[in-house]
Amino acid sequence: MTDRQIIVPESMQLLSERAGYAPAVKVGKTLYCAGQVGRTPDLSVIEDPEQQFLAAWENLRLVLAAGGCDFEDVVEMTTYHVDMQRHMPIFRQVKDQVFPRGTCAWTCIGVAELARPGLLVEIKCIAVQR
Repeated sequence: MTDRQIIVPESMQLLSERAGYAPAVKVGKTLYCAGQVGRTPDLSVIEDPEQQFLAAWENLRLVLAAGGCDFEDVVEMTTYHVDMQRHMPIFRQVKDQVFPRGTCAWTCIGVAELARPGLLVEIKCIAVQR
């Protein structure tokens, strides 16, 4: 039997209940984080790209912390981008401010759209607790 734990930060209860998903699942020391986006706790999409990217990273940080991890524990990350070429410079700038450079495998994928209109990025990762 696996040691499987559903991780839902308090600030994401509404989203978890409404969407019927787990922000993360922890199995042993490995934390599988669902994609996080730049939205407020009341589920409003943040319009300003820089602020939306900052919020996406903060939402990911909250999920990681609820699972006993932090950015240093991330081993693999996938980011999904709407209009990637247009927004990548500011996304990278924000990423470099909040996330340690060169510490995990990272794949960027351009997509036509995300779950809600106005979302520009979704950040998904796997972390292994130290």
